[in-house]
Amino acid sequence: MPKASHPFTALLQKRVVVLDGAMGTTLQRLGLSEADYRGERFRNWKGKDLKGAIELLLLTKPEAVEHVHEEYLRAGADVIETNTFSATTIGLQEFLFDGKPNNGRKDPEFFECVVSDVGLRETVREINNTAARMAREAADRVSNETGEQRFVAGALGPLPVTASLSPDVNDPGFRAVTFDQIKQSYRDQIDALLAGGVDLLLVETVFDTLNAKAALFAIAEAFEKNPVPLIVSGTITDRSGRTLSGQTLEAFLTSITHANPLMVGLNCALGPDEMASFVEELARVAPTFVSAYPNAGLPDPLSETGFPETPDTFAPKVLRWVRNGWLNMVGGCCGTTPAHIAAFAKQARELPPRALPQNARSRSDHQSAIRDPQSASSLRLSGLEPLDLTRDFGFAVIGERTNITGSPKFSKLILAGDFEGAVAVARQQVANGANIIDINVDEGMLNSEATMTRFLNLVSSEPEIARVPIMIDSSKWSVIEAGLKCAQGKSVVNSISLKNGEEEFLRQARLVRRYGAAVIVMAFDERGQADNLQRRIEICQRAYELLRQRLDFPASDIIFDPNVLTVATGLEEHRNYAVDFIEVTRWIKENLPGTRVSGGISNVSFSFRGNNAVREAMHAAFLYHAIRAGLDMGIVNAGQLAVYEEIEPELRERVEDVLLNRRDDATERLVDFADRVKVKVKEQVQEKAWRSSSVEERLKHALVQGVVDFIESDTEEARRKFPKPLQVIEGPLMAGMSVVGDLFGAGKMFLPQVVKSARVMKKAVAYLMPFMEAEKTAGAKPQARIVMATVKGDVHDIGKNIVGVVLQCNNYEVIDLGVMVPAAKILETARAVNADIVG
Repeated sequence: MPKASHPFTALLQKRVVVLDGAMGTTLQRLGLSEADYRGERFRNWKGKDLKGAIELLLLTKPEAVEHVHEEYLRAGADVIETNTFSATTIGLQEFLFDGKPNNGRKDPEFFECVVSDVGLRETVREINNTAARMAREAADRVSNETGEQRFVAGALGPLPVTASLSPDVNDPGFRAVTFDQIKQSYRDQIDALLAGGVDLLLVETVFDTLNAKAALFAIAEAFEKNPVPLIVSGTITDRSGRTLSGQTLEAFLTSITHANPLMVGLNCALGPDEMASFVEELARVAPTFVSAYPNAGLPDPLSETGFPETPDTFAPKVLRWVRNGWLNMVGGCCGTTPAHIAAFAKQARELPPRALPQNARSRSDHQSAIRDPQSASSLRLSGLEPLDLTRDFGFAVIGERTNITGSPKFSKLILAGDFEGAVAVARQQVANGANIIDINVDEGMLNSEATMTRFLNLVSSEPEIARVPIMIDSSKWSVIEAGLKCAQGKSVVNSISLKNGEEEFLRQARLVRRYGAAVIVMAFDERGQADNLQRRIEICQRAYELLRQRLDFPASDIIFDPNVLTVATGLEEHRNYAVDFIEVTRWIKENLPGTRVSGGISNVSFSFRGNNAVREAMHAAFLYHAIRAGLDMGIVNAGQLAVYEEIEPELRERVEDVLLNRRDDATERLVDFADRVKVKVKEQVQEKAWRSSSVEERLKHALVQGVVDFIESDTEEARRKFPKPLQVIEGPLMAGMSVVGDLFGAGKMFLPQVVKSARVMKKAVAYLMPFMEAEKTAGAKPQARIVMATVKGDVHDIGKNIVGVVLQCNNYEVIDLGVMVPAAKILETARAVNADIVG
């Protein structure tokens, strides 16, 4: 990594830095012809016309590119970008590669030919090296003239193909290009830029984060010999606040911070008006320096540059961002010219830069922009949306049903090649409230690497599944790596261990970090699995010290799995397994700061397979005690979690006797109880018991247990009992939800169970709505107009929906904007409808 004294870092700390504007826009204004693009070098080229491939001008008309650099430097730019936006083998294959795809569509076989083509690779290296040297000479010339150092950023733009999206709508699991091919294409470019003398690398216009992660992987390899500061700039494609591949801004940020960028920014797609709210959001959440360089508005074919913003209209808008304290570097993208930069450069340079967050300022080198891993308070993961596992988050549920070794249904579907059915299993896990989904396809009859790739590609094409992070689970490193190459977000690797020694452990951990994932570390070493408290402590402490001291692996990205082992086996040495797990969890939280603890919860009850009632009770009781000791997450069936408080008292006592090793005959007593009370009989007795209680108690039971079977008939009975249908909501239904809230707050219910309760509540309210609508006074003037929304970053709308119904029934006009609503949209709507209240 660059030393603390790197002049670019020093300049960022001192003042706002000015970046140049669009290279393409300025070159296009020169009116260059096809002959200019061909020059002598490509005069006899028989392929596609070359006009528009502006990178080729470095070889055919270098004076034009030199002129643009000079203009931007004279306009006041501190940083100029190399003319290499598309200068990769994949980026230039449309112009300079004459190979054809075998089957009519470009696929990995085609792109393997592209990235391996000797002639194309040599041309790409020449273009990038020439670009770097040309920009270097221009920057140094102006630096010498003015006495102010100017910098060169090696520009790495996006590719015309994506690793996250299929180009074939009929084949969502297909990808035209692989992670490794993208990495190789960028590596050729990176090496040439660094050899040419760039000061920085700028990965820009990121619309597919997986492509960017391949570029960042290649950069990390190159930085082993020649490190320079790194900037990553993403592209929000529209007002939804997402990248083209579907990630929210914060999910994108979480997915790329492993690369230790000095600065993260936004550019392209939007003009300053449309980009403003996203720049503000980035300034709020980024632990790094922040940059922004918008387009000169949205495309306008009637304007001179193709964009509507003139220098006079553009400058005040970006200067407002600087004055608001949002930026450390500002520039322009498509449609901007040297005149646009000159219009704001002098004023921007005189304004104070955005202050780094306090925990980012503690580091002295260019990594100071990255949070200190030891002080990190949360584990940040991402799918299409971020998952911030703070200390206050509570227990995170990892869905276990997409594991071929633990789910007979999933195994049958995968082995039969029924990927559509397998994806439905994943969808159900997320619908049932899983925060993360664990995916394991280890099976001797499968090509597990190809199966993992296919399944993850399909999952990533399903937004309702892909919004949550994935846990890539395998006992084979090659399968884990295949999964990491498909993960756009920040995932979790399950798992690595010291089983094969320290060097292999460290090798795998380095790669986990380079791919941008968190990691589960199993309590397993060269001697085997840890099966007592002391061995668990020794292995976890050793692994922690290796990761932190040898690799500086962030503590917040380390998750220990100290082995949930089966109890009630009849063997004396197994009796304390659950207690040991609980105790080592407590020890880890007290002695290995910043780390997390997870476990495969269903392992504890394996002795009672086939008896779901006992197993679910064991899981609920084990979780209750382990969470109190500090367990952060666990692999469970998100749809089958019992409520601790609702376990039959005698069963709970006997289960806890086993789990907590409270009596010598605990196993025999639990086995006897399980034999005496048959599952089906027990369920029938329980059903009859709660069905014979009052309607108020039945509604409460249905809400706490998430039972929808009788909710409409019970709600109708309550409606007939109460004077008004609204009183059913305000009375027994709200009373039941209050119990749910109390149990959730006490750690006796988990989010998947709360989600099931919410579905019951929603169905009951939906049943009552027509009766409440009928009671409204026709033509009555609403008491007030209320705009309601669940704020951006929150997908849960249970409370909002209930409050909305109650308000509507009391003659308030409610305008519900839904979930994940940006603050700007809430305010815009409130003004437009003249709202009295926003909630």
